[in-house]
Amino acid sequence: MAGHREPKKHRHLTWAVTGVAVVAGAGIAAQTSMAATTWPAQKTFTGRAFDTCGAPSLSAMKAWHTGFYGAAAVYVGGRNRGCAQPHLTASWVKSVSSLGWKLIPVYVGAQPPCQSGPGPEKLTATTAASLGAKDAADAVAKASALGMKAGSPVYLDMEGYDVTNKACNDAVLTYVRAFGKGLRAKTYRSGSYGFSSSSAKAIATATDRTDLPGNLWYALWDRQNTTTADWPSEVSRFTRHSRGHQYMVNSKETYGGVTLTVDRDAWDAPVAVTG
Repeated sequence: MAGHREPKKHRHLTWAVTGVAVVAGAGIAAQTSMAATTWPAQKTFTGRAFDTCGAPSLSAMKAWHTGFYGAAAVYVGGRNRGCAQPHLTASWVKSVSSLGWKLIPVYVGAQPPCQSGPGPEKLTATTAASLGAKDAADAVAKASALGMKAGSPVYLDMEGYDVTNKACNDAVLTYVRAFGKGLRAKTYRSGSYGFSSSSAKAIATATDRTDLPGNLWYALWDRQNTTTADWPSEVSRFTRHSRGHQYMVNSKETYGGVTLTVDRDAWDAPVAVTG
């Protein structure tokens, strides 16, 4: 996700995982504070996907629907979202979904207090819980307005920071927990994107699992198209269709005469419930 909170920069994805599947009902046990019998069915995508900072036009999505990619990540909201989204509307979501695309909602919320660089929204130890709850409510509202229904995941984009800074890391986890709890209160599934050396590591290795995301999207730019061989934590965590792996960035690719610069990911995790 590097650069996607900055204007005129991209974040993108691809998967070279073989096979595509949409599964209902998987991964419930990975979430905390959830009653499985009351939840909408989960939609899981396993395969290749892409994203750019701004959602591509409908014509571009049609051109790229060649069968190689099956999903696209889109930035549904957050004060730190870096790009305008002129194409990302409820009509666009409906149209691309009808083509067969699966969508991965991303929310760029508050960022760590120890993170370098400015940002419209940074959390602190004092504000982490309240900001997490507020941003979760906004994320649900934004996703819902786009036609992404209850049961959908929202992946919280937490950019890199120093996890050895205990005060900073504790504040981040407080925010992440509050965000996830707020999503689940509205029956939206919680997910997180982060580097394997920072927020993804903090979430994957936390001893207390209460209200942490049930789905983890880790950035490890090793060019390995896998969610298992280079999994940077305990093998028993985030199983049952709960992992994404961003393994390469800034790949310029052309399909159907349309060129986009994308990041590449291996994906085996929930996607938006649409239609």
